[in-house]
Amino acid sequence: MSDPVLGLTMLMLIVVVIVMGFPTAFTLMGLGMFFGFYAFYNPAEHWIDNRVFDLMVQRTYGAMTNDVLISIPLFVLMGYVMERGALVDKMFYSIQLSFRRVPASLAIATLIVCTFWGIASGLVGAVVVLMGVIAFNPMLRAGYDVKLASGVITAGGTLGILIPPSVMIIVYAAVAGQSVVKLYAAAMFPGFFLAFLYLVYILAWATINPKIAPPLPEEQTKVPVPGWMRSFQETYSRNMLVGLFSALFAPSKAMALVAEDGPLTYRKLLKNFCAALIPFALTAITFLLVWWYVVVHRQSTADTEAPAGLEQLGSPVVDAAPTGPVGPSTSFYVSFGLIAALAAVVLVRYYRNMNAERLQVVKLLTSSVMPLGVLTIVVLAVILFGITTATESAAVGAAGAFLLAFHARTLNWKRTKEAVFLTAKTTAMVCWLFVGSALFSAVFAILGGQALLEQWVLSLDLTPVQFMILSQAIIFILGWPLEWTEIIIIFVPIFLPMLKHFNIDPVLWGVLVFVNLQAAFLSPPVAMSAFYLKGVSPPHVTLNQIFAGMMPYMLIVIVCMIIMYIWPGITLWLPNYLYGG
Repeated sequence: MSDPVLGLTMLMLIVVVIVMGFPTAFTLMGLGMFFGFYAFYNPAEHWIDNRVFDLMVQRTYGAMTNDVLISIPLFVLMGYVMERGALVDKMFYSIQLSFRRVPASLAIATLIVCTFWGIASGLVGAVVVLMGVIAFNPMLRAGYDVKLASGVITAGGTLGILIPPSVMIIVYAAVAGQSVVKLYAAAMFPGFFLAFLYLVYILAWATINPKIAPPLPEEQTKVPVPGWMRSFQETYSRNMLVGLFSALFAPSKAMALVAEDGPLTYRKLLKNFCAALIPFALTAITFLLVWWYVVVHRQSTADTEAPAGLEQLGSPVVDAAPTGPVGPSTSFYVSFGLIAALAAVVLVRYYRNMNAERLQVVKLLTSSVMPLGVLTIVVLAVILFGITTATESAAVGAAGAFLLAFHARTLNWKRTKEAVFLTAKTTAMVCWLFVGSALFSAVFAILGGQALLEQWVLSLDLTPVQFMILSQAIIFILGWPLEWTEIIIIFVPIFLPMLKHFNIDPVLWGVLVFVNLQAAFLSPPVAMSAFYLKGVSPPHVTLNQIFAGMMPYMLIVIVCMIIMYIWPGITLWLPNYLYGG
């Protein structure tokens, strides 16, 4: 038997053994050692001098000293602290009240919370189980179709491994030798775009067939408005913003009102007035930050990067080429102005109808969503704008998760120990996977398996589009029996050397793989999201019903990949803009 055939035998054996249920990491190491011993065997040497043992030590040391992997335990710790801290109940309630007049409001709120919570934690199993406990039974009691309820939880729960910060992206970056920061920027828009496609599907299905998501009863859509707000509206104005503004200058009538915790104070009036201004403040801050980064920051950076009259020592003297205007193009100012005008119209319409219910919903969202939202934005912003490395940002996120949990008084010593233990367990699993994968890949290449596969693919004389379809189709099929860890660590390295031949950007191809692997959690027979949800679902909900609910989302994943390939700017625009093409 020739060596390349042995390499292909390794590849087939690894799939068979993993499907049989053996641990992936130790299976990789076992097969690598066995076939590597044969590859390096020399009858003239003692068996203990076989170079496969040296290779094992080198690959282990290489995996343990990989700087990219340092951020994994910190991001995982951040996710487990969030999950153990149980901060999601109030968030789901406030978002559900915000969308109470939208068709399938419970499903919409579930998808938004899954997306938001998945970004913060990055743990698919934790998000699916948590939302299964919090949202699944309320949807079933409200008369929602089982397929709709199960599909939105299982599909929404998987978005955490796609939208940064994601452990899967870090693992791919380590395998492919790509920048974690650039991959984070590339995965940002596709992740939210896929969530948007899920949202459109749910709204369309609920609009076409209202029976799958009946309107909620009044008691579930009623906003808990305090009694003093009703009296305040009668005293000042139906519009709470106008009334609070008036009360700040004429507070005597407001001071006569009694709130739930005692007489109404001036401090409480000021606090509610600030809460009413939060939508305006968030919009204004967003536009100001965009303007500062695009117009002010980038222009000042361009002015300081290449001072006039300075040349590299020893370089030939060349005539300076005429430079164009520094700064954004006219289209940016036009687009910025149009979007700002549209936002102003929306804000005016919103504040024109600012009643007590809207103010109370804003307060609920502020207390439940904003702390986690600020933490997530800070963690991502410091990475994308180059303020910190991914590891430093992960440390900031882990510290912030502890602060949020302590502030909410939901994290005790027992839950902290559980979070740390699970973090150590997950990190050890990832590190051993890297050790096994590095050894397996090296032996596979030494036996000639990698070269044989490359020759076979090149002999097909494929176009770049055909190669893209072939590679993504193989990964899609592998997602049915295998999880994303095995696919990223074992099979993705087989395709990476071929990307250069077909002139395919490894960043674009990698993000397509990330979206493709969403289907790995939704495809039977090893659809882990389905099993996570089944573990917390009522007895009458069958596994087949959950599988049926997930199938449409697999088609949406494929549609998203097609759109990403037709318009690669969805993926590549942000990293090219931030870091250059």
